[in-house]
Amino acid sequence: MIGLIAQKFEVSQVVLKNGDIVAATWLKAKPNSVVQIKSLDKDGYNAIQLGGGIKKRYNKPTKGHLKELDAKVLWEVKTNQIDKFKRGDKLDLSLFTEGDKVTITGTSKGKGFAGTIKRHNFRSGPSGHGHDHHRQPGSIGPMGIARVLPGKKMAGHMGNERTTTRGLRVVAIDTSEQKIAVKGSVPGIRHSWVLISKHE
Repeated sequence: MIGLIAQKFEVSQVVLKNGDIVAATWLKAKPNSVVQIKSLDKDGYNAIQLGGGIKKRYNKPTKGHLKELDAKVLWEVKTNQIDKFKRGDKLDLSLFTEGDKVTITGTSKGKGFAGTIKRHNFRSGPSGHGHDHHRQPGSIGPMGIARVLPGKKMAGHMGNERTTTRGLRVVAIDTSEQKIAVKGSVPGIRHSWVLISKHE
């Protein structure tokens, strides 16, 4: 895979060349810097570390890692073609063309504390007046084991986790504004950082 760090901008409509109107998500994708090359011999896997955005201040460990480069967000992309890259290289929207199938990874919107019906799509109990378990989860364990087994689907924090959406299609690229439009839903809130990638 090879990719680019981008920032979710807005959701809009795009008119295709055949006249169709599709809903698309616009992403700001300014040029990324190659911050580090990771190899199989040294690190156990082949990857490049990309840096996107600019930060006002860096702590000392980050400043020592970046040196002369700027990066607000660091993201690793696994690739077997590390020989093509070196530290300091710039990657931009020229990696993509209209019609490409891409994969986008980001952090989903946080929904706070949610019950089992909303979080895990449980079915609710009977709604009649004679019942008192309308939205409760029901039994959470067998009689023979006096504890709740790990991984049980229960109420809890919903969203705000790493999410990957595959099979999205690039419908427009604006190199002058450094923006790219992708048909479909992109995880995350507005202005959140995502990684847009495609197969080499």
